[in-house]
Amino acid sequence: MGNYDFTTRPNRLDQFTYKWQSSEQNPELLQMWVADMDFLPHPDIKAAIEAYASEHVFGYNYFSDALYQSVIDWEKDQHGYAINKEDILFIDGVVPSISVAIQSFTEKGDAVLINSPVYYPFARTIKLNDRQLVENSLQIVDGRFRIDFEQLEKDIVDNEVKLYVFCSPHNPGGRVWSRDELTQVAQLCQKHGVILVSDEIHQDLALFGNRHISLNTIDPSFKDFTIILGSATKTFNIAGTKNSFAIIQNESLRKSFQRTQLANNQHEVPTIGMVATEAAFNHGKAWLEEFRHVIEENINLVCEELESKTKIKVMKPEGTYLVWLDFSAYGIAQPDLDETLRQKAKVVLNDGAHFGKEGKYFARLNVATPKTTVQEALDRIVSVFGRD
Repeated sequence: MGNYDFTTRPNRLDQFTYKWQSSEQNPELLQMWVADMDFLPHPDIKAAIEAYASEHVFGYNYFSDALYQSVIDWEKDQHGYAINKEDILFIDGVVPSISVAIQSFTEKGDAVLINSPVYYPFARTIKLNDRQLVENSLQIVDGRFRIDFEQLEKDIVDNEVKLYVFCSPHNPGGRVWSRDELTQVAQLCQKHGVILVSDEIHQDLALFGNRHISLNTIDPSFKDFTIILGSATKTFNIAGTKNSFAIIQNESLRKSFQRTQLANNQHEVPTIGMVATEAAFNHGKAWLEEFRHVIEENINLVCEELESKTKIKVMKPEGTYLVWLDFSAYGIAQPDLDETLRQKAKVVLNDGAHFGKEGKYFARLNVATPKTTVQEALDRIVSVFGRD
């Protein structure tokens, strides 16, 4: 056993936990969906929050130099990305950042592109902001997602796309995009005058020897049209503390983003989010290394069990703790698939159709939980979808 406890599953019932809410009415259900973790909190983050609670008044705070430096040091150490304090804008979440970017750089009716299937708030946010949603379908080649760049350029040109919301690493497919793929994405945006918003919230969760590359580290010219969105929240399971950051190195883009933030009154972040983020980046490296190993073992277990005992195809992720499962061999599409998993297997996964039309035979499994829980979920799924 390592230095941290990844074997205890904390009780999350009756704590207003969104992920486990339906288990409060039906305790038989095993929740393997929402992308937060069922592990004990990082002890240093917990200690920092407890110290804040015991020593401070809960009033308005400012962003400390130490908080900025924790982000700067983390990006440099973990991703080779050299940024300055003025490049960083704090905001309460990555999805709110997408809203701000859409409002800052497009007008109502403008076309905004995503790769589908993808994290479902992307499409929702675009449509609720009265923009035209353009969905570029990802292709499954050799068991992993690929971008059809010829079709991507056609979609950009035909729809006069103004902004592209890109997911890197990809959710739900777990792709850690290669340098060549990222370069092609950025060059198409550069060629056609498209603002590129890169959601890199899973940047720290590259697995199995894969390496995340931040778009702005590839070519200095990409900084003129690219906004990088990041956070400690997904890496260290502190989403409820509400803090993220946009890295915007082009001054004009940054000022426009800031103006929209202020117009929406989104220029403040809960102090607990600042405290948790700083503690995570300053003290989280060893925990993260151990966590990645735990997740790799859990993913390998999913692949071994489902591929040997069922007809479910597993898209083995190169990053994240999310696994995209293909149930098409059973001919059960969503929402019937989701209902079968809930009613018969007593396991709650994410409905694949929520991520796009390509996901109607799919479900997303979260493996950020002790291995015993993963095994229990797999046993339940096999009991319903086993080969025999």
